[in-house]
Amino acid sequence: MFRHFRSDVQAVFENDPAARSRFEVIFTYSGLHAIWAHRIAHPLYRRGWFTLARIISQVGRFMTGIEIHPGARIGNRLFIDHGMGVVIGETCEIGDDVVIYQGVTLGGTGKEKGKRHPTIGNNVVIGSGAKVLGSFQVGDNSNIGSNAVVLRKVPDNSTVVGNPGRVVKRNGERVGDRLDHKQLPDPIIEMFRALKKEIDSLKAELGKEVQEPEAGGDFDNGNYDI
Repeated sequence: MFRHFRSDVQAVFENDPAARSRFEVIFTYSGLHAIWAHRIAHPLYRRGWFTLARIISQVGRFMTGIEIHPGARIGNRLFIDHGMGVVIGETCEIGDDVVIYQGVTLGGTGKEKGKRHPTIGNNVVIGSGAKVLGSFQVGDNSNIGSNAVVLRKVPDNSTVVGNPGRVVKRNGERVGDRLDHKQLPDPIIEMFRALKKEIDSLKAELGKEVQEPEAGGDFDNGNYDI
């Protein structure tokens, strides 16, 4: 458990340019405190000390505004930035080097038993207000845009935007800076642009046909050669 603490602090410096000192990070970053509370509660939960684990997680929720169920599995170097309102469900699994912003929900879609929360891959960024709901995989190196609602599997190296979430892939590669949310593509706008381009092309072809008389006909003189 304690071997993760140093890497958790380092993750803050790697992802937050406002971090100035270890003292400041350790004593003022609520996302870090929530993760550490979970790292204490999770081993207790796995050993069957469910009530004590839940008490620790609820104390962490009260202090930080971030609710992480003690049953969730969290990898190395998770960074929760301005994490107020973040909810992580019991059967959720989170990989390494994941970034989560405020208002994110990693939850289920009903009262089903067993695995009912998402599995988040490595190097994933989940934007503010995003909802990832259900038991499916979010692939490695993916970006979930702010306020996206994701209800189905996300392939590796993808970007998801919108409600419901739509996957945008660009040659199988990640799009831009992993923390630059203003550069995420909008598939609806791209679709309208493609439609407009096609309409303009059809108009140009139609205008050309109207201007050119059919071959073999003399409309001006009223004579038609067949």
